[in-house]
Amino acid sequence: MGFFRGTNRTGPYFEGWYFKHQNPQGQTLALIPAFHIDRDGRRTASLQVISRNQSWWLEYPEAQLQVSRQPFQVQIGPSSFGSQGIDLHIQQDNLSLCGSLRYGSFTALRSDIMGPFRFFVGMQCSHGVISMGHSLSGTLELNGKCLDFSDGIGYIETDQGRSFPSKYLWTQCVWDGPERGSLMLAIATIPLPVGGFTGCICSVLYRGREYRLATYRGAKIDKWSPSGAVIRQGKYHLEVELLNEQRQALRAPIEGRMERTIHESLCAEVRYRFWHGDNLLLQHTDPNASFEYSSAN
Repeated sequence: MGFFRGTNRTGPYFEGWYFKHQNPQGQTLALIPAFHIDRDGRRTASLQVISRNQSWWLEYPEAQLQVSRQPFQVQIGPSSFGSQGIDLHIQQDNLSLCGSLRYGSFTALRSDIMGPFRFFVGMQCSHGVISMGHSLSGTLELNGKCLDFSDGIGYIETDQGRSFPSKYLWTQCVWDGPERGSLMLAIATIPLPVGGFTGCICSVLYRGREYRLATYRGAKIDKWSPSGAVIRQGKYHLEVELLNEQRQALRAPIEGRMERTIHESLCAEVRYRFWHGDNLLLQHTDPNASFEYSSAN
């Protein structure tokens, strides 16, 4: 442990992990532990907590954060997040969040979602998927309310870099049942030393198969907006349509400082339709999808 403390990494830099939990009753909670280094070398840690209708921001000194890569573990204050589950002990002015959840086996992607983009030196922001879906067990108590995640399902991803893209769309959903599946799509403007481009990465896991759509595989973005997106790759065609949302304010990095306000719907209603030619492979409307669109312009 102790990756963060004593590291010779200089700012600006941030790294964060997105842990989402949902149960069959529609209760959903996401947590984002993170650390950040600004241009002046100031190092801090944070934890953001997101429920269906509220969000909280907690800041911690560097000394209260430890990160391990193998095994994957993030310790922030008295709370821990890792490959086995989470243990939370949070008592703040307006937030009481305690309890433990255990995770089942992670569903990892066969290859890095960034593809060859991961070799781009100086990428503003890199994305990673840790688990497209895993089982949950255990309970949490949030401000006196019990959240029972037994028979629930979770999702974990990560971001690192200097800043979030100036303009981006991100959506994610995971669902259980006879035709369980998981989907993640991100579209973003990518600045380069000369010029830049708009790129996308997407993974659709359905019926035991991964469909990967990405700029590095020839995917084209037909349109994207605060209400959804359409992307195509060869004969594949994905439509994402935002039907309803309830946004919560979160903080995002600008040159390593958590000074940008973005808005995420943890429990948006989103319709996903995925075709191969004229064959509709997947049609899924999810009331617990995550959806985020942001433009700093």
